[in-house]
Amino acid sequence: LESYYGLQEEQGPNNIHSKEILLGEIPLPNVMETAFYFEQAGIGLSKDESYHIFLALKKLTSVQPIQICRFWGKILGLEMNYIIAEVQYHEGEEDEETEEEEVIEEGGKGMGEVEDENEEKEKEDELPKTTYKPPPVIPKEENGTGANKYVYFVCNEPGKPWVKLPPVTPAQIVCARKIKKFFTGRLDAPVVSFPPFPGNEANYLRAQIARISAGTHISPIGFYQFAEEEGDEEEEGGGERDTYEENPDFQPLSVVEMVDSLSTWVHHVQNILKQGRCVWLNPFQKSEEEEEEDEDDEKAEEPDELQQEIGPPLLTPLSEDEGIQNIPAWTAQLSTTLIPQYAVAILQSNRWPGAYAFASGKKFDNIYFGWGHKYSPENHTPALPPPVQPEYPSGPEITETRDPTLDEELAFKAAREEALAAAEEEGTVEEDEEEEEEEEEENTGEKCNFKSLNMNSIFIN
Repeated sequence: LESYYGLQEEQGPNNIHSKEILLGEIPLPNVMETAFYFEQAGIGLSKDESYHIFLALKKLTSVQPIQICRFWGKILGLEMNYIIAEVQYHEGEEDEETEEEEVIEEGGKGMGEVEDENEEKEKEDELPKTTYKPPPVIPKEENGTGANKYVYFVCNEPGKPWVKLPPVTPAQIVCARKIKKFFTGRLDAPVVSFPPFPGNEANYLRAQIARISAGTHISPIGFYQFAEEEGDEEEEGGGERDTYEENPDFQPLSVVEMVDSLSTWVHHVQNILKQGRCVWLNPFQKSEEEEEEDEDDEKAEEPDELQQEIGPPLLTPLSEDEGIQNIPAWTAQLSTTLIPQYAVAILQSNRWPGAYAFASGKKFDNIYFGWGHKYSPENHTPALPPPVQPEYPSGPEITETRDPTLDEELAFKAAREEALAAAEEEGTVEEDEEEEEEEEEENTGEKCNFKSLNMNSIFIN
């Protein structure tokens, strides 16, 4: 193990972390101590695997400019598992890496745009353009804030290279809530689902980590507190608090008190809104320059004002968590009832099976061992596809006639027969009237002829 996990070659005079390693200032978590406390309740890994993870984290902290490091947990997969480390960089170190990633992404997009232009030039016939306007894209939260507050590294086994997961986007979190997939253990594996997931398994893993952390990372009440300066700023600005600090005057509660009431535990990770962000953002809000340019053109097209989403604030007690039908959100118990004075308070999440937390005096920690799935009392029902878009505008000229029912057909035939009978009666009456008129005309003609004959006879005489 020493030859495999050893750091002697990396701790040369040119290594910036060699001095910190010698002085013991590397932010390496005490994985073995945490494993001991969870072991009291039968939770955790074997001692050998815990020690291997301990050495793997030591290697990670010696290579990366990490300020805070923590063993997040282990997510199981069908082919391989994921060992996850939660880290936070030193100030300024993460910005440089993100700038390099953005440059690479922009370059990739540029090549794609050139290919699209070439394809358009090759097409001779212009295809009909759709009038559909997709909703605006919700931007991801900046690194170090919200769902991207921490950076996560994963590996399949202790000793294998650590791989940094990409930042999570709101679209990935929103889609991850609608699907339920098993992990394969391969970060580049596609996620075949409906609705289609915007990314591969690495993005899906990062989204699930964000969801699990937001719902299950808890701490004893009073261990963290809001800074006084931040509190004054929040009162003036009216926003939500997103940072906290350790309370130097923290007085731990007894283990029995930590188990009796869930109000003695609080959430110390921001809740994720339905939008997929921790801090709500209006997608239709524009900058001042854009507002001046589009002020006259888009007055009629302005959408209705969206209602701002507000989630539970930081350090909210667990007693306010909603249950799952008749199941409470959390189950609290002692690690042992035989020797309660040396027991450890253990909390288990029923919403995310596999998430645990312990507290003993001033020490506490959170960990996760599971498949990365949220508990659902009902079977998973995939989202239905949206309604089909109409091909043509609906109108009388293209609407097909509705087939009549039997009653309507019989009524139509009866009405038609009545109309024909009435028409026949009207026809006979008209014929009789015409015959009478013809007879009258004949009679008047005969009278005229008779008079003319009489006149002739008179002149002859």
